[in-house]
Amino acid sequence: MVHMRNMFFILCLVLLSFQVTAQGYEIRVKVNGLADTTVILGHYLNKSMYPDDTARLDDKGAGMFRGKKQLPGGMYLLYLPNSRYFELVMGEDQEFSITVDTTEFLNTMEIKGSEENQVFLDFQKYMFALRNQADSITLNLKAEKDPVIREKLTEKLKKINADRILRIEKTSKEHSGLFVSDFLRATLDVSLPDPPRDDQGRITDSTWQYYYYRRHYFDNFNIADPRLLRTPLYEDKIMTYLTRVVPQIPDTLLRHVDYFIEKTKADSNLFRFMLITLFNHYGKSNIMGMDAVQVHIADKYYIHDSWWSDEKFITDLKSRVEKARPLLIGKIAPDAQLMLVPPEHFKSTVADTALRKFPHVGTQITLQQVKAKYLVLLFWEADCGHCKTVVPELYGVYEKSLRNLDVKVLAVSTLFGEDGKAKWVDFVNEHGLYGWLNCWNPYSYDFKLKYDIITTPQIYILDENKKIIAKKIGPEQVEDIILSIINK
Repeated sequence: MVHMRNMFFILCLVLLSFQVTAQGYEIRVKVNGLADTTVILGHYLNKSMYPDDTARLDDKGAGMFRGKKQLPGGMYLLYLPNSRYFELVMGEDQEFSITVDTTEFLNTMEIKGSEENQVFLDFQKYMFALRNQADSITLNLKAEKDPVIREKLTEKLKKINADRILRIEKTSKEHSGLFVSDFLRATLDVSLPDPPRDDQGRITDSTWQYYYYRRHYFDNFNIADPRLLRTPLYEDKIMTYLTRVVPQIPDTLLRHVDYFIEKTKADSNLFRFMLITLFNHYGKSNIMGMDAVQVHIADKYYIHDSWWSDEKFITDLKSRVEKARPLLIGKIAPDAQLMLVPPEHFKSTVADTALRKFPHVGTQITLQQVKAKYLVLLFWEADCGHCKTVVPELYGVYEKSLRNLDVKVLAVSTLFGEDGKAKWVDFVNEHGLYGWLNCWNPYSYDFKLKYDIITTPQIYILDENKKIIAKKIGPEQVEDIILSIINK
C-alpha cells in the first residue's frame, strides 16, 4: 500500500509537471522559399509591432518558437526578412504549426493544431475575395455616369458589407469562446435602425440615431479585454468615441474618462495604457478647456496610481496641477497687483526719451478693481515675434467691435527693467495702443507665477465677476465668444 501510494504521488507530480510545461507555447513554422535565416514572432500594441521571440530556420525553412510561459492573447505577426510578414492570432491553443510559401502567404498557408488560426485564415481568405469584388465595383462606380446604374452598383457595395457582417456574426456564434471571435466582432460598427416616425412618415426625433449610436458604440467591443489592446483596433476605437462621438465639453468627457479608466483597472497593462493615453491626449489638446480633463486625470489617478512613474515626475506633476487648477475655465481668475500707465505717459516719451526707461510711473491697481461686463486679459511682450502680430490684431478687434459693449482690455506687458520699459512704450506708440488699459509691474513678477506665463501672448476672457470663461485663444475668437454670449 505504501509503495502504491508513492507511485500515485509520483504520477501526480509527473502530471503536474506536464501541465506546467503545457502552459507554455510551441509554434512550429515551415517557410518554403526561406533557409538559414532568422524570423521574428511579435505582437501588436495598437498599430506598432513589438518582438517576442526569434526562431532560426534550417536549410529546409523549418524552425520553432518555444517558451515556458503562454503568450498573452492578441494579434501577432510572423516577421520575415525583407520586411514581409503575415498575421496570426494567439488564444488558448499555443501549440500549433504553420506552413507557408513566400510566393503567396494567404493561399499557401496551412494551420495544424490551432482552431483560432484556422478560423482566422478562413476569414482572411473570405475577406480577400470580398475585397476584390468591392474594388471592382468601386472602379466601375467612379467611371459610371448613369444614375440608375450608379444606384445599382451602390446597392451591390451595401450587399457586400452586409455579407461581411453576417459572416462575422456567424463565425462568432459558431466559435464562441475563441479570441478570434471576439476580435472579429470588435471590428463591427453599430448598425443603426431607422429613426421613429409619425403616421405621416416624418421623423419625430432628429437626434434619435445619434443617441442610439452613442449608447451602443461598445456593444461589440469589450474595453476591459487586454487582448484587444494587442490589436490595431484598441486606441482608435477609444479615441474615436472620445473625440467624435461624445460632445467636447469637459464635464461630459470627465464621466467617460472615469468610466474607461475604472473599466481597465483589473489589468495592469491595460490600465497603464489607458491612463497614459488619455493623460497625454488631453495635455496636448488644442481645444479650449481640455486642461480640466488632464488635471482631473492627474488628481484622481495619475498622482496616486501610476506605479511606473518615478518620484521626480510625480513631484513635478503635482506642481503643474497646482499651477493649472486656479486657471481652469469656471474658476475666479487670480488677482494680481499691476501698475496702470496712462496714455499720456506713452505719448510723452516720444519727445522725452529719458521717460522711455523711467519705471516709476503709473497707478497701482488690482485685477479685481477693473470693472467691466467682460474683461479681456492679455499678457504679452514687445519683443515676442507672435505678439507683434497678435497684439495689433486684438487692438483692431477691440476698437471695431467691443469698445462700446462694456468690454475692457487689460494689456499686461511681461517685460521687466528699464530696457523692457523702453521696448514696451515704443511698441505702444508705434501702434497707437492708447484705447485700452496698459499695465505692467516693474517691482514683482508674481503675476507671471500666478498665471503660469511661460510663453506669450496669452489671452483670457473674464466675466464681470472675474470668472474665466475663455482662455488661450486668438483675437478673432475673442470677438466671436463675447458677441456670442451677448447675443444669447
